[in-house]
Amino acid sequence: MDFMNKRTGLMVVFLFAAITSIYSQEEETANNLKYSVPFLTIAPESRGGALGDAGVATSPDVNSLHWNPAKYAFIEKDMGVAVSYTPWLKNLADDIQLAYLSGYKRLDKEQVISGSLLYFSLGQITFRNKFGDFYGQHLPNEFAIDLAYSRKFGPNFSGGVAFRYIRSDITGAGSYGGTEYKAGNSVAGDVSIYYRKPGIDIQEKEMDLALGLNIRNIGSKISYTTVKENFIPTMMKLGGSVDFHLDQHNSLMFTTDLSKLLVPTPPEYELDEDGNRVTDENGNPVIEDGMDPNVSVPQGMMQSFYDAPGGLEEELHEIKYSFGMEYWYQNVFAVRAGYFHEHQNKGNRQYFTMGVGLKLNIFQADLSYLVPRYQNHPLANTVRFTLGLDFAALEKENDK
Repeated sequence: MDFMNKRTGLMVVFLFAAITSIYSQEEETANNLKYSVPFLTIAPESRGGALGDAGVATSPDVNSLHWNPAKYAFIEKDMGVAVSYTPWLKNLADDIQLAYLSGYKRLDKEQVISGSLLYFSLGQITFRNKFGDFYGQHLPNEFAIDLAYSRKFGPNFSGGVAFRYIRSDITGAGSYGGTEYKAGNSVAGDVSIYYRKPGIDIQEKEMDLALGLNIRNIGSKISYTTVKENFIPTMMKLGGSVDFHLDQHNSLMFTTDLSKLLVPTPPEYELDEDGNRVTDENGNPVIEDGMDPNVSVPQGMMQSFYDAPGGLEEELHEIKYSFGMEYWYQNVFAVRAGYFHEHQNKGNRQYFTMGVGLKLNIFQADLSYLVPRYQNHPLANTVRFTLGLDFAALEKENDK
């Protein structure tokens, strides 16, 4: 079957470019990293989305599983759940959506378990043959199911592990161009640590310091055919935050995350006079600069630190920067702002974020909004909604 209608053509562009928000103005020098299931890299909830996609070292909340599962060990409540919703790439299509459900339960003073479901719907596509005859429709979708365990190892230090099942059905089962397609499946895990030092005295004010590290999506490659396997977006996130308690009513937090994808960097291949790749006696393309990206997952993670054809300069370009600020008034009303920066040759996502939060008895509502640096950006007007439920507060209400 051929993909013939306008709707499907648009979907093909989304799947391999727009979903990862690639918006490069220097395509001739761009060397974007190659991986599948990019929906796993999207900030699915409003607080982190308003902080410039930062969250590995912020204070723990119900959505900590996405950013750093180890943070749950320091969460104050016994149980919570939240649901988030994001209309994605709404300037390009009106039926691409991201939904996120997360929750946690404290087992004792040291241990917490948590889980989440991330669901990504890519709208509807229509299949037609080369003559334009209708063959059916497909609703491409992807999802990830997480289970995590967090534990304190001391008064200031905790660790966490998460296990993830990933399913990606973006083509539907069938044959196209002589190749059989299927849904892709993968399993992955996270390893994280969190350090928190509260109550540091600075000029008669108290400050909380936190550091976090999360290596996310360490897992098997994913395949949609029997021919080729693709890396999933294994990522290392390192961050810190400082939270100033200005007085009994006001607090101000600053946070920064550094992120790097731990997947191989595409090399530069040797070309002949006609611009075609030169191959060796086995039919493999000859690499001019860089390293072979067709390696195992552990090898790919290791060589991701030194395999860029542009050397150290290009490796540094692969680091993404997130900056965020959060102000709370009486722990009831929050105002947030942030900035996310990705190098122009590695995707060129650069945008400002803002948002608000409100706690009302048993509920907490959060909203974030994204403002890209460039006009006509596919991420423009991205809005995230999150609604959380505090079970401890709910029990108190029921006991009254």
